Amino acid sequence: MSPLYLALLLSLAAGLSMAAGALIGVKQHIARGWLEQEVRHTVIAFGGGALLAAVALVLVPEGAQHHNPLSATLLFVGGGIAFMVVDRALAAHGGAMSQLLAMLLDFVPEAIALGAALAVGGGQAYLLAFLIGMQNLPEGFNAYREIRNSDGNTLSSRKIILAFTALALLGPVSAALGFLVLVDSPLVLGGIMLFASGGILYLVFQDIAPQVPLKKHWAPAQGAVAGFALGLVGHLLVH
Repeated sequence: MSPLYLALLLSLAAGLSMAAGALIGVKQHIARGWLEQEVRHTVIAFGGGALLAAVALVLVPEGAQHHNPLSATLLFVGGGIAFMVVDRALAAHGGAMSQLLAMLLDFVPEAIALGAALAVGGGQAYLLAFLIGMQNLPEGFNAYREIRNSDGNTLSSRKIILAFTALALLGPVSAALGFLVLVDSPLVLGGIMLFASGGILYLVFQDIAPQVPLKKHWAPAQGAVAGFALGLVGHLLVH
């Protein structure tokens, strides 16, 4: 399989993890109380750990190679500030569309980086694809539940899953952009990686981490350890 087709396939698979997470959320009636407590919070924490691994082990190291310390820091901090501004704007409007846009804001830069990583070769691309998929699964699960249970929601489970699937189709488009265009512009690509890293770190502590703790429950936080550990193992295996 050519590297371009592989980039399209891996980015699509990573994106479809959002729809897979929503499908898991649909099955909540099987064990509602159990799913609501330990499992739900552990899954959310796992996604946060995988995101942190993607930032710390792939996106920042790869992006920083093409920038001096000052520009790298400014891009990273700028990403956090930009995501905060967008997050506040989305929160002011609320609703399903805001949730979908937030997921898109997270997924597209990652898919662009994945496409470029596959263009230059190396095991880091496979690790990044895996981590994107691992964090999209709990993100889709949690986003489905938030949309479904939000006040004034008119979307059925089927329509929400279809919307998540449509988001996944933007993965190959973004990966193709990274593969065909930005691979020859390492400065721009590195900037996107650093900018996205700052934004992702903001989202982890703004949206994900506050949902993890449970009173008198200690297991959920271990999900974050497991998510990062999985990324660490992958990182060590490809080096």
